[in-house]
Amino acid sequence: MSSEFAIKVTRLSKCYQIYQQPIDRLKQGLYRLFARFLPSPYLKQVLNRRAMSYAKPYWALHEVSFELEKGGCFGIIGRNGSGKSTLLQLLCGTLNPTDGEIQVNGRVAALLELGSGFNPEYTGRENIYMNGQLLGLSRQQVDDRIEKIIAFADIGDFIEQPVKTYSSGMFVRVAFAVIAHVDADILVIDEALAVGDAFFTQKCMRFLRDFMATGTVLFVSHDTGAVKSLCENALWLEKGHMQQIGSAKEVSENYLEAFYESFQHVNKKPQKTQVLKTIPDSDFSNRTDARAAWINRSKWRNDIELFEFNENAKSFGNGYAKIIRVELHTIDMTPLSWIVGGEQVVMSVTANVMQNIDSPIIGFYIKDRLGQVLFGDNTYLTYCDDALSVKADTEISAQFHFHMPFLPKGEYSVCVAIAMGSNESHVQLEWIHDAMILRSESSHITTGLVGIPMQKIEISIAPETQYVEIN
Repeated sequence: MSSEFAIKVTRLSKCYQIYQQPIDRLKQGLYRLFARFLPSPYLKQVLNRRAMSYAKPYWALHEVSFELEKGGCFGIIGRNGSGKSTLLQLLCGTLNPTDGEIQVNGRVAALLELGSGFNPEYTGRENIYMNGQLLGLSRQQVDDRIEKIIAFADIGDFIEQPVKTYSSGMFVRVAFAVIAHVDADILVIDEALAVGDAFFTQKCMRFLRDFMATGTVLFVSHDTGAVKSLCENALWLEKGHMQQIGSAKEVSENYLEAFYESFQHVNKKPQKTQVLKTIPDSDFSNRTDARAAWINRSKWRNDIELFEFNENAKSFGNGYAKIIRVELHTIDMTPLSWIVGGEQVVMSVTANVMQNIDSPIIGFYIKDRLGQVLFGDNTYLTYCDDALSVKADTEISAQFHFHMPFLPKGEYSVCVAIAMGSNESHVQLEWIHDAMILRSESSHITTGLVGIPMQKIEISIAPETQYVEIN
């Protein structure tokens, strides 16, 4: 990594003492106090050992190491109790490490626990002054920025009310508005953004993307989609230990597997090297191309090349079913080797069922190269009122009819899965991360991650209006 780091953490550990009953803390303190005044090293050691017996060590973090370059966004994911908040508090200096070293280059501004750094009796305006000065601004600097901060928070007249009357969303608005205006080099964002409304969350995301051009963001979230969208790399913590560090896409996918593993027994299939093979055109030589007129009606094209279903792609599940085919078809179910953005297609997912299952759910989604989900669906809502039962040694297939969006140039992957249960509570039978690869070549101009095929685009010009001058 570059020597120009923003944060460097080396073998960082944090240990807490857990006591079975409150009086054990007093006993431990007394033994340590007596040991301090004893002249004999042997007796000191005996009393200190006795003192330690009243507490059980709990390692919230254990030997965590990483280096974060300046600029960009680094994600931290993990379940509750994994040590994410402890790590952030250590980085911000609100906790002292038990062991290890932290090096930080630049001013840090953090949005950690909701309401931290706020006095509930003060108004929003007064808390802006207090919080801004805690983060290193002078009174004059807060004066110069107060109107911009209030405008960013956008809570209206509530800015003059005590913050104890605020909702959690209003708390976040004011807290984020402050850290967005303190000229920090490093922003630390915890789960607090999850309580904000959609409008403000999008506003924060736009700010963070702009900030990353010059500053560094440390982003903590349970939302793997947000981590993949914002972050280039990520760290996965599990029970205080580093489980994995690497690209945000890969780390998020492995975290997702572990999440399902915690609720059910699943079998991981080792990932094999994937050789991309296009679906040969000879397979379709006997069909007439009824799509030609539709495809050739415009010079602006979005050609999407399809590669073969990869049965050896990375996957997990309990083995009760195995996905054997993933294909794209025309509406008359003719297999396709390539498609055009805007074309009506059918996504077909077929699986072999190994055990009797009830309420099967088959689904897919399409991801970009960063792992961001673009679109997808599953069969649950269609069949939730008429649940199916499938016997062992049976083949089951689902077809999804839709218009393929326009995809900007690049590679995309199709994730497919079969489960049983409901959307809220289900067991994964098999989940394949990159079952099929799509490669898009586009001369069509799209706005956003995907372009929506328009049925019609028109311009209407109103008749000229006669204006009469009134003297």
